[in-house]
Amino acid sequence: MTETIEGMSVASSPRSFKRILVTGGCGFIGANFVRQELAAYPDLEITNLDALTYAGNPDNLAGLEHEPRYRFVHGDVADRDLVVRLLSDGNFDAIVHFAAESHVDRSIHDAAPFLRTNVLGTQCLLDATRAAGISRYVQVSTDEVYGTLGPDDPAFSETTPLAPNSPYAASKASADLLVRAAHHTFGLDTVITRCSNNYGPYQFPEKLIPLFITNALADIPLPVYGDGLQVRDWIHVLDHCRGVDTALRHGQAGAVYNFGGLSERHNIDVTHTVLRLLDKPKDLIRHVTDRPGHDRRYAINCAFAESALGWRPTVTFEDGLAKTVQWYRDHPEWVARVRSGEYRSGGTHATTQGS
Repeated sequence: MTETIEGMSVASSPRSFKRILVTGGCGFIGANFVRQELAAYPDLEITNLDALTYAGNPDNLAGLEHEPRYRFVHGDVADRDLVVRLLSDGNFDAIVHFAAESHVDRSIHDAAPFLRTNVLGTQCLLDATRAAGISRYVQVSTDEVYGTLGPDDPAFSETTPLAPNSPYAASKASADLLVRAAHHTFGLDTVITRCSNNYGPYQFPEKLIPLFITNALADIPLPVYGDGLQVRDWIHVLDHCRGVDTALRHGQAGAVYNFGGLSERHNIDVTHTVLRLLDKPKDLIRHVTDRPGHDRRYAINCAFAESALGWRPTVTFEDGLAKTVQWYRDHPEWVARVRSGEYRSGGTHATTQGS
């Protein structure tokens, strides 16, 4: 049969889930996924396990504190006792694992938190998933595990060898290999998704697009690494979340699916577009020393996801970026709470007890 999910034609019957554990649901992508799933599936219950590190913002899920189908658990995916207890008692049908340390610059400064969360945390979840007999596990990964591309190289496909170039990317590649091993050794029903650079609402302003938007709004210089000619393929977060949902419900056990926006842009061109949308001068741009080992180009070939899952990106970069800029303009309180750090002392889950 063929059905429609969020405007996309998808072949084959979907798997149905009643209770899902989402890790890292207070982060940028996780929060958008939680909101999407609760809106799309009226009978679905979601538990969100989040350690509320600096990028875990309770404000991202404001309005859900009184939603009976949503539960928050404050905890660390690398806390084995907590994870085992939660999964054994939770009666979950599926795990969607977003929780990760994700900023390359921070991994260069100190890789230890990346190893703990991204590698040990993933293994904790895999062990507990297998022990609890949970029917599906989705690992949300990144195109950075593939390394870098030259100007004329073909885009990354699911068969591109892993060649991570930063501690962050290495930790994510390690996690992916643990997931692969769990499937092949123990028969765990796993799916891995890998996406290109995300952008959209609720993104913590350390990544390029939200940093440059919020800096420009405040007339603060925009630090562009090196010559700014690094190339990224940009995918709107809602397209990515639709991809994760489709892989969750339609993906083949053991498969990897790439999701990209088909929107390669030079960083400097993205910077100029942000300034133009905000009517800010180009003299806010400051070229700074490039990041060590900075990958030059990422690009995703998502033909397999399109043919196997019926997924495709639906948000153009021009439209998505304009809407993202407007979102940050429309939410100055969210930006102010992040910049001041106030978001860490309260918010949607301030009074919620963990397990």
